[in-house]
Amino acid sequence: MGDMANSAIEFYPKPQQQREAPHAGGFGCTLAELRSLMELRGAEALQKVQEAYGDVGGLCRRLKTSPTEGLADNATDLDKRRQIYGQNFIPPKQPKTFLQLVWEALQDVTLIILEVAAIVSLGLSFYAPPGEESEACGNVAAGAEDEGEAEAGWIEGAAILLSVICVVLVTAFNDWSKEKQFRGLQSRIEQEQKFTVIRNGQLLQVPVATLVVGDIAQVKYGDLLPADGVLIQGNDLKIDESSLTGESDHVRKAADKDPMLLSGTHVMEGSGRMVVTAVGVNSQTGIIFTLLGAGGEEEEKKEKKAKKQDGAVAMEMQPLKSAEGGELEEREKKKASVPKKEKSVLQGKLTKLAVQIGKAGLVMSAITVIILVLYFVIETFVVQGRLWLAECTPVYVQYFVKFFIIGVTVLVVAVPEGLPLAVTISLAYSVKKMMKDNNLVRHLDACETMGNATAICSDKTGTLTTNRMTVVQSYLGDTHYKEVPAPTALTPKILDLLVHAISINSAYTTKILPPEKEGGLPRQVGNKTECALLGFILDLQRDFQPVREQMPEDKLYKVYTFNSVRKSMSTVIRMPDGSFRLFSKGASEILLKKCSNILNSNGELRIFRPRDRDEMVKKIIEPMACDGLRTICIAYRDFPAGQEPAWDHENVIVGDLTCIAVVGIEDPVRPEVPEAIRKCQRAGITVRMVTGDNINTARAIAAKCGIIQPGEDFLCLEGKEFNRRIRNEKGEIEQERLDKVWPKLRVLARSSPTDKHTLVKGIIDSTTGEQRQVVAVTGDGTNDGPALKKADVGFAMGIAGTDVAKEASDIILTDDNFTSIVKAVMWGRNVYDSISKFLQFQLTVNVVAVIVAFTGACITQDSPLKAVQMLWVNLIMDTFASLALATEPPTESLLLRKPYGRDKPLISRTMMKNILGHAVYQLTIIFTLLFVGELFFDIDSGRNAPLHSPPSEHYTIIFNTFVMMQLFNEINARKIHGERNVFDGIFRNPIFCTIVLGTFAIQIVIVQFGGKPFSCSPLSTEQWLWCLFVGFGELVWGQVIATIPTSRLKCLKEAGHGPGKDEMTDEELAEGEEEIDHAERELRRGQILWFRGLNRIQTQMEVVSTFKRSASFQGALRRRSSVLSQLHDVTNLSTPTHVILSAANPTSAAGSES
Repeated sequence: MGDMANSAIEFYPKPQQQREAPHAGGFGCTLAELRSLMELRGAEALQKVQEAYGDVGGLCRRLKTSPTEGLADNATDLDKRRQIYGQNFIPPKQPKTFLQLVWEALQDVTLIILEVAAIVSLGLSFYAPPGEESEACGNVAAGAEDEGEAEAGWIEGAAILLSVICVVLVTAFNDWSKEKQFRGLQSRIEQEQKFTVIRNGQLLQVPVATLVVGDIAQVKYGDLLPADGVLIQGNDLKIDESSLTGESDHVRKAADKDPMLLSGTHVMEGSGRMVVTAVGVNSQTGIIFTLLGAGGEEEEKKEKKAKKQDGAVAMEMQPLKSAEGGELEEREKKKASVPKKEKSVLQGKLTKLAVQIGKAGLVMSAITVIILVLYFVIETFVVQGRLWLAECTPVYVQYFVKFFIIGVTVLVVAVPEGLPLAVTISLAYSVKKMMKDNNLVRHLDACETMGNATAICSDKTGTLTTNRMTVVQSYLGDTHYKEVPAPTALTPKILDLLVHAISINSAYTTKILPPEKEGGLPRQVGNKTECALLGFILDLQRDFQPVREQMPEDKLYKVYTFNSVRKSMSTVIRMPDGSFRLFSKGASEILLKKCSNILNSNGELRIFRPRDRDEMVKKIIEPMACDGLRTICIAYRDFPAGQEPAWDHENVIVGDLTCIAVVGIEDPVRPEVPEAIRKCQRAGITVRMVTGDNINTARAIAAKCGIIQPGEDFLCLEGKEFNRRIRNEKGEIEQERLDKVWPKLRVLARSSPTDKHTLVKGIIDSTTGEQRQVVAVTGDGTNDGPALKKADVGFAMGIAGTDVAKEASDIILTDDNFTSIVKAVMWGRNVYDSISKFLQFQLTVNVVAVIVAFTGACITQDSPLKAVQMLWVNLIMDTFASLALATEPPTESLLLRKPYGRDKPLISRTMMKNILGHAVYQLTIIFTLLFVGELFFDIDSGRNAPLHSPPSEHYTIIFNTFVMMQLFNEINARKIHGERNVFDGIFRNPIFCTIVLGTFAIQIVIVQFGGKPFSCSPLSTEQWLWCLFVGFGELVWGQVIATIPTSRLKCLKEAGHGPGKDEMTDEELAEGEEEIDHAERELRRGQILWFRGLNRIQTQMEVVSTFKRSASFQGALRRRSSVLSQLHDVTNLSTPTHVILSAANPTSAAGSES
């Protein structure tokens, strides 16, 4: 495949030689010919097709395919085509290898500092100076000879290196498994992408990757074209080519004007058939892609040259007649840099918190080192009055290295590098589990944003209802039937007209097929409203298939396809006598205004005046709508033979109609929806229904769902009335007018896509409430794109949704069901809570470890917790705890509280109370053990031990007790809202149990057999029991803390607020301004199928790697150097601070991309 691409590009500029070559593999066209054909547009292209092939039929013959029957579905032929013309697949970038990930993990600054310290320590331990024995160096060397300890000096350095390796491997493995997960997700999304082709005269849905040159593909409204092709036959086809040309106007395509269809463009209107002429890397998108270097191997070589060449190459290669050709790359780059939405709330808060904690840790570690060095220097050279002798230098340096290592370990424990890990694990875990709940998450942060949602704007059809439509009432021949009439009750003329009007004036791709299982319901394929009408014909004991066979699709004279502006569809056919007949169907109130006649019970025309219409609306249409039925009017009009009407004047043509029937279509509410909506309301989420249906229908359905309840103060508006209320005299939308409408609005009926976008934007921009609204939107149509893009979380329908809608969305509902949205809310809140649980646990450990290391170092010149022990504690509290606490499954109780809102701090008062409360307990215990522990256990004191002395039982007990307290506190951390029962549902989370027990087992091994590397000496059973007892005290103490009412503790500060308004940097503000028009522009520039695939995975990767590189130095500094300078006056900080600042910042960069 790769060679394919390269060879194509090589012989691309020299088609002349190619012509003389014999035609490839027995087909009448070579790859190069087809490629150069696809470069042309409009009249040029048409001329080329006529010169080279005669017409499109000739091209089909050369490609050995039939315009009506398609390819014969035989494997050898398809394989041969793939060999000659390539596969419809663009090779993705190579994933990073495990070693690359290891290398990335090693870039972590704290780890680098530790490595340096460890290596220096190792080097010094092997260097035994001659003056070692002399008394001159003071008592510093005393005790080093115990049990030949001098040789054991290397152990500490080696142990630190070993633990660094562990941390790096764990990190790299996490990254690797995430990358694998996203690739899996990616391929699943790609496999779900299907396209309709004709093979052996049968319509088949095949995966996009299996399309071959010569396939006859059906294109219809809402499709994203997966390959290049030439139009064979089209109805009213309009394409949005902005993703290739940047031109936002829709381009009309017709077999006799501009038949060229390009991959990656969107069908905005109409339908048709095309013959596929280029796939994969040879299609227009593929060519651009290969240039952008996503084509794989040349990537690295290119990157160096790319800057100079990209624009130029794009200009040459851009065949599109567009002044903006060269901007494509720019736009792609820009698309990557401009965030899809503002930075996810959670990441904003975490970034800020991590920066604060990091700064504090840095200061503490610096002070620790300074105090240790000063104390040593004063003690040795001032108090004891020694001289610095040359031969003593290594001994002293060794001491300084030891102090340095202690300082670094304080920093390691203080910097919460587990935070990004916890977020990533929590999100990745949620995303994986949400798949089971029918939520396919495309943007990671959407999952967490859903937890804050305060409003959901939902479609009616298919989301709240089953989208299985049936005609239940009808008005035919002056009679209102409450169920399907018997065929004998109708005049043959009416019945015949009705059958023709429905069979011909609907997409031929819409069909009703026999049920899959015996006794099941017939399968509805295609547009559901049309299925209901076709079902109505079958109920009348007639069949639509013979009518369609008699009038095949290519014989239809003119088709005005359905779109959201027309709200109707019309088809013109030529009668045998040369006259024309137009069939029309559409929303009853719109179409009835265009009717001037109606068929009476004998099937004769009767004049239909406006007052008849008003009466019909009152007596027939409103009662149907109040039963929750959707009303559709079916009408026709005859044009005499002779003079042909001006078909372009649509308003004149579709007027003066004769009404055949009005039918009421029922779309029953999904049985599980009312309960789901009740849950949303209880969780503080307002559900609004936005639909294109009639207001009475909408109101009836809303009442059935429980969106509106009798006795409540609510608004149900039609699109026109809504616009009248929110616009001023000049017709501009005013926010304060909107603010008067939206809080009470529950149903918006007969709404256009722009109304939906206006409403969503209005709610998001509103400042009336105490906090900004977080809006989720569901959509399925192409026209829902803008609203889905604008919303905080856009849900697209997996089954009924068009590609355009899925493209604009954040989450795809694979079962189109509203209850899945409620599940998404639950998962979102769970992510938030998981992060908070982890924070509560980690900050307790941080506070305690830092204070212990700091005071211990200052008072006893040696940290009670050694470097290696600190690293182990860090491993427990970062990697393992994040795994254990971030994988708690959600419970229904999450839906019983109101949404948090965007500015609620991460660490609530209750959590602050827990953190400080537990810290007090742990510090008391540890200091007691440190200063009087030796008396209590009757052992030797470990304080003031000389360098390289063997590990003491005293310090081992302190270390062990510390770890035990963390283990029990991890169980406390499972609840963050002050609940009493911390064991509630603990067995539902096997990961948690495994990790706690596993950590305990490893701890036993470390203490009993860790020996010198871990600075541990084995403990007796009694000492172990005391350690466990003190640890268990954590649970009891937790209950004591829970008893203190938080409301009393006014002094407690909350922490981890989102970034405030005033703190937004200029750059971010500029981005914000750009965001608005970007959303609108972005939408029109519908992203290309493969861009969708690759971009998505790359941004996800980006997020993940940035998250994980929690302190990656260069990457981070490169990325947000500007933000750095604004966040802090960088000049007066020492390097590691940049680290921490930058450590926090990539998250923001990445967050905005995801």
